[in-house]
Amino acid sequence: MSQTAAQLATALRRARRDATAEVTVLADRPDGTVVRCGHIVAKAHPPGTDPAELAVRLGVAAHPRCAGILLPPVDGMAALPDGRQVTLWPYGEPVAPDAPDAAPWAEAGKLLARLHSVPIAELPGPLPAMRGPAKAARAIARLRAAALPDSVATRAVLRAWAGLPGWARGVDRMDRGVDRMDRLDRVGRPDHRDRADRVEGQDRADRLEGREHGDRVDPREGDGVGFGGEDNRLCHGDLHLGQLIRHRATDWRLIDIDDLGLGDPAWDLARPAAWYAAGLLAAEDWERFLGAYRAAGGSAAGEGDPWPRLDVPARALTVQTAALALAKAAAAGRALDEAEEAMVEASVRIAHFMEAAG
Repeated sequence: MSQTAAQLATALRRARRDATAEVTVLADRPDGTVVRCGHIVAKAHPPGTDPAELAVRLGVAAHPRCAGILLPPVDGMAALPDGRQVTLWPYGEPVAPDAPDAAPWAEAGKLLARLHSVPIAELPGPLPAMRGPAKAARAIARLRAAALPDSVATRAVLRAWAGLPGWARGVDRMDRGVDRMDRLDRVGRPDHRDRADRVEGQDRADRLEGREHGDRVDPREGDGVGFGGEDNRLCHGDLHLGQLIRHRATDWRLIDIDDLGLGDPAWDLARPAAWYAAGLLAAEDWERFLGAYRAAGGSAAGEGDPWPRLDVPARALTVQTAALALAKAAAAGRALDEAEEAMVEASVRIAHFMEAAG
C-alpha cells in the first residue's frame, strides 16, 4: 500500500471511528488513488488539481439537474498532508471486466445523452473546460519524453497527431498546413468483419475510408471552449466503461469528475468510436451505444452518418491511446498487449492515409 493509500485508509477509519475497519485499495496510481471502507469510497485526486475547479465539479455532481446521471459526492472536500485533494463518494458496483457480453453500452449511451442535455445556465460555475484535448496533448508529451528508439510505430503516432487540426491538439491557433486535413475522415468507418480478422493479422486498411465532406462546423467559430463542436455542453471528458458504477443495485451512474466540464459532446463518444474503428468494439455493441444515445436525445453524433462529427475526436483518442500504450510498455519493459497493439496499428493506418491524401 502506498503512502497516499495508507493516508486515505487512516482518514476513512477516523471518519468511521473504527480503527480496525477493513479497508480495500481499489486503485493506486500517480494520477489517482481510491480506497474503500464499507459503503464509502475516498479518492485522492491527481497532484496539482485546482481546488476551485474541483469544488465546481463537485457542485455539478451534487446538483439536482444531474441526479440519476452523475454519482453525487457524500460531502465536501478535504486534503492530504501533501496537499492532494480528497473527495468522498458512495460505493457502487463497477462493470465486471470479465463479462463483456453484459457491458452496459446502452446505459452508457443514455447517461451521456442526459448529461449533454443538462441546462448549463442552471449549474454552479464558472464551469471549467472539459479536458479531452488537453489529455491527448499530455499523452503525446509523455511519448516524446520517453525518448523511445526510432520506430515505425512511434513515427506514425507522431505524424497522426501532427495531422490533427490545432483545436483537437489543444492548440489555440490553427496550423494552416494541417487545417485542410480536417475535411477528411482519417479513422473512417470500419467494415463489419469480426475481430478475428484483426487478430489473424489480415489487412485492415479497408477500415479506413477517406471522404471529403463540406458540411463540417468550423471549430474556430464560437468562444473557443467547445473544441470544434456545434456548441458547448456539459461533458464527462473521459468516458469508458470503468467510469460507470451500479448505484443502489439497479441504476447505473457516471463517476470520475476530474475531466468534467464544458466542451464538444462528440469527445464523449470518441473513445467507443475509436475502439469500433480499430476493431476492439463489436459492431452490435457500437450500435447499442450509439442507438441508445440518439434515442435518449443525444445530438453529438448527428442524425445520419455519425463520422462527420466523430472523426476528429476519434482520431485524437486513437492517437492518445497509442501514445500512452507505447510509453507505458517501454517504461515497464514489456510488449504491447493485444488492445494496445490494435490502437497503434490504427494510428499507423491514419498516418498512411494522411500521406496518401497529400
